[in-house]
Amino acid sequence: MPSRRPARTLAMALVAALLAAGCAPGSSAAPGSSAAPGSSASPSPSAAATRLTVGLGYIPSVQFAPFYLAQQEGLYRDAGLEVTFQNKIDPDLVTLVGQGAVDIGLADGTSVIPAVSQGIPVKYVASIYRAFPSVVFAKESTGIEAPGDLADRTVGIPGRYGSSWIMLQALLDSAGLTVDDVEIREYPDFGQGVAVQQGAVDAATGFVNNEPVQLELTGEHATVLTVDDIVPLPGPGLITGTRALETKRDAVAAFVAATVMAMETIADDPDRGVDAAIEAVPDLAQNRETQRAILDATIAAWRGEDGGDLGAIEPADWEQSIEFMAELDLVPNPITPEQAIDTTVLPAG
Repeated sequence: MPSRRPARTLAMALVAALLAAGCAPGSSAAPGSSAAPGSSASPSPSAAATRLTVGLGYIPSVQFAPFYLAQQEGLYRDAGLEVTFQNKIDPDLVTLVGQGAVDIGLADGTSVIPAVSQGIPVKYVASIYRAFPSVVFAKESTGIEAPGDLADRTVGIPGRYGSSWIMLQALLDSAGLTVDDVEIREYPDFGQGVAVQQGAVDAATGFVNNEPVQLELTGEHATVLTVDDIVPLPGPGLITGTRALETKRDAVAAFVAATVMAMETIADDPDRGVDAAIEAVPDLAQNRETQRAILDATIAAWRGEDGGDLGAIEPADWEQSIEFMAELDLVPNPITPEQAIDTTVLPAG
């Protein structure tokens, strides 16, 4: 069980410790562990920074504010890192991280489980969204209040794949329904949110910090159905390759710690996150109110319902998720949580 010490304090301590140690890129010792016999205990202060290529989601947005803030305020630099961001879609990131072409990526836990099952050498090392962000939402006026109310309704979705598809099946299963009990309409261009606004569908899949927020900003009250009480599916988090854990473990730990520190800063002062996002993506300044609303919902998803430590991973939740996804035939080969996650690079007491 992760420590319940304040995440910011832990992150600051870890970054400081790694900075003092020089963040040696070749070190495979866990943070805080003793140096191996014969190794240099304190590398030269002039040692080159460790370069990390980090993959974020496809479209730059306020949801990535912690990464922007940590970069702009020098948290990565001060931890001995030289970080370069790339924007990629989730399936590509999992593959690239497994190949070692990208050191760290932001990917859905529901993408990691089948990938590891098929032998892709990646590990999930920190939660970003402790609450699973994929949801089904509808206008309150539709009368949809629970999963059972989706029977015989039209549901918009980008496609029959990914975390939203898994989440929809879990919601329907909780009410004794299947996808055959609803009318699925696919929106490959991700226009299902607009379809709900226009009344083209009764409900749609989306992200708790995006489409429902924007629906509310139009003056409509939104109903949001979440999967967290049904099965604790792992949300998006930081993944890295098993090779990177061997060769850049200290650097990965430093990146995780600095990112958690930035998350804590933004959770305390969301406007700093909005400012960082606008500096990184100037077009976001056109509607600051919307960006702040999206970020507020994002912060809530970072913490989850229990308000636990930012970044924390719950192995028991992963076990339940693996079992559920196996029932949906999404896990080709049996795996254990230990094969998919690594909690040793998280800030720890």
